[in-house]
Order: sequence, then structure tokens, then C-alpha cells
Amino acid sequence: MLAASPELWGLPSAAIVVSSNPIDNLPLAAVLIAALLYWRGGRVQRRLLGAARMRSMRHRDWAFAGALALVVVALGQPLDDLAAQLFWAHMLEHVLLLVGVAPLLVLAAPWMRLWRGLPLALRRPLARGVLHARVAAPLRAVGCALAVPLVAWIAMNGDLIAWHIPALYDLTLRNEAVHDLEHLTFVVFSVVAWAQVIESPPLRVRLTVPWRIAFALGSMVVGWALAVALAYASAPWYSGYADLAHRPGGLSALTDQRLGAGIMWVPASLPWTVLIFVLVYRWIADSDRPPSSHAVQRSGG
Repeated sequence: MLAASPELWGLPSAAIVVSSNPIDNLPLAAVLIAALLYWRGGRVQRRLLGAARMRSMRHRDWAFAGALALVVVALGQPLDDLAAQLFWAHMLEHVLLLVGVAPLLVLAAPWMRLWRGLPLALRRPLARGVLHARVAAPLRAVGCALAVPLVAWIAMNGDLIAWHIPALYDLTLRNEAVHDLEHLTFVVFSVVAWAQVIESPPLRVRLTVPWRIAFALGSMVVGWALAVALAYASAPWYSGYADLAHRPGGLSALTDQRLGAGIMWVPASLPWTVLIFVLVYRWIADSDRPPSSHAVQRSGG
């Protein structure tokens, strides 16, 4: 959907297009619906909070817009078509979703604004159903479980590893519905995980700063391990790419796999690295800050 420079690793020139296949247009439809709900919810919030408070949260608007733009880049044309032929393009899609879209959504904290964007006649029965209906009990149980930091960490990283098992990965190349499910779980579980280390009101971070650092480091290590295994493999893992008679740019299947491993290894680590530096700075700043008078009184000082 975005213009691309010709013959960049076999990437053809393209413009924003709407596919004739409805499934291909699902990401664009989701982006448009989210943008509409965000705009409607903003009108409600402006009445509740006032214009001054809304201006103070302008950075959230930019983060949300950035997340939607990355969804279009990752899942639109030409990158999505290229991902069916090149492993590195598919890895770029995954990186954009896992460490681009997810942290931007968490920073944007659009949850209440999107909810308020729904019509009131829909919100009330939907809220009652989710909170009280017996049929929604499994959903509530999953939500409570994912609020636990360790469960959230396992869900995100386990999901990442599972989808890179050759049998499942090749299935995503053959079945568009499974491919969409892969991308959906990447976004959902990575948003849940990033929300454990970045404040995203009304969601609250339970972890202390040192544990947030450990959470981020552990996530990077899992990605590194998968990237190393792909990079140093002696043969291609995925028959969906290895069996192609021709790949854009004339790349061999093994070279393509190693390029994808490099994308997973370095670019995917950058957002986690930035977060770790910010958290370490906050940790040091907090340790240098003198205790409050209330804390001194409680300690008997």
C-alpha cells in the first residue's frame, strides 16, 4: 500500500491498492475502524476532560497514528505479497508487529477512548455480557491470567517460538486465514507483554523497575536464540521458501533465511534496548532521590 523503490531486494514498484480478495483487505478495514472509533471516542473525551487535558495527551495521538501506519506497512502491499516469496520480508512483518505496533499501542493507551467510540446502545449490553455472562467466563479467565507478568511473558515468547516451528510456519504460507491468525496473536500477546513494562492507563504495571528490566532482557534473549538458530542452520527450515523455483533478487533460500535472522536479531532488539536504558536511568534516578518526609516519619527518623 506504500510506494516502494524498484528492485530493492526484488521489491517491485507499487502504490496504495485495494485487493480484489476481501481477506487481503482485512488489515486496512481494521485500521479504518480503529481510526473511526478513536476519533469518536476523542469527541467524548474532550467533553469529559476538557480541551487543555486533551492537548496534554497529544503524544498518545501520535503513538496511535504511528501504530496504525505500521499495521498498514506490515500487512499491506507490497510487503505482504513479498513475504510469500522471501523469508526476510516475512520477518520484517513480524518485527514491525511485535516491537513496532505493540509498544506504540501501549504508549498510546487508547483503550478507554476506543471503548467510548462505540455507540452507547452497544457498549452497555457488551459490557454486561463480558462482565457477567457465563459464556464469557473463559474470556475473563484468560484476561485474568494474562494480567500476571510471568504468564504474559510466556504467552508472547511461546507464541513467537510456536509460529516459527516449520510445520506451523509453512501452514501460514499456504493458508491465508492461519496467516491472519498468526499476525493477530502476535499483536495481542505482544501488547499484553509490553503493558507489563510500560504504563498504559487504565492498565497498571505490577512489576518493579528491576523486574521490568529482567522482563525486557528475557524477551530479547528469546528472540536472539531463535535468530541464532536460523542464522547458523546448515539448511533452510521452511519448505514453503526452499521449494520456490525463483525468489526476487536471485537470493538462495539459505541466504534469505540468514537475512531474516539478522532482522530478527538486530532491529527487533532496538526497542527493547531503548526501554532497558530508560528503565535503568529511572532506577538510578530513583535510588539517588532522597526519601520523602512521609517515609522518614514512618521509619522513625
